[in-house]
Amino acid sequence: MKYACLDTDVYCLDGYSIRSLRRQDMDSIRVWRNSQMEVLRQGRPLTEADQASYYENAVLPSMVQERPGMVLFSYLLDGSCIGYGGFTNIHWTSRRAELSFLLDTFRGRDTALYTREFSVFLGLMKLVAFRALGFNRLFTETYDIRPCHVAVLEDSGFRLEGRMLQHELIDGAYVDSLIHGYLKEYYDTEG
Repeated sequence: MKYACLDTDVYCLDGYSIRSLRRQDMDSIRVWRNSQMEVLRQGRPLTEADQASYYENAVLPSMVQERPGMVLFSYLLDGSCIGYGGFTNIHWTSRRAELSFLLDTFRGRDTALYTREFSVFLGLMKLVAFRALGFNRLFTETYDIRPCHVAVLEDSGFRLEGRMLQHELIDGAYVDSLIHGYLKEYYDTEG
């Protein structure tokens, strides 16, 4: 099933592809989310029932809406899901969305692989955001304990717009949260 707000279901770049979030990928995503909770805004481990309910009650209904609050994708290499992400907190009037991304836990441990695969994903997200959906702005929130993630964002043209000091408590320590933004005008001049 594809999102009603998109003309196509599959976007490809450099051998990778994204497609509307697939039900068959939900359990892998649950496992990845549970193993990477320290970098996510997730308060407790997800159960299989939580994940199934989320797909049925949040993801599927968003796919038929002309202006959904989220547009999520399975991130694929050779047809296998290696991650997921997309747009959340979409504000259609202002044409902006928060960008989310999570890579398979094992793949994410390899810095070079993470850098490549996150960079390609960002390229795909820019294409969808600015060409297919007509957004004007993307933004991210990243805990400052993720230097590789931040470096990929900045190397991909996202600009640091702010730092929320001691914003999150992780493993007994307060960490800052970084806000990065990317505007359509950056995409238009890059491309």
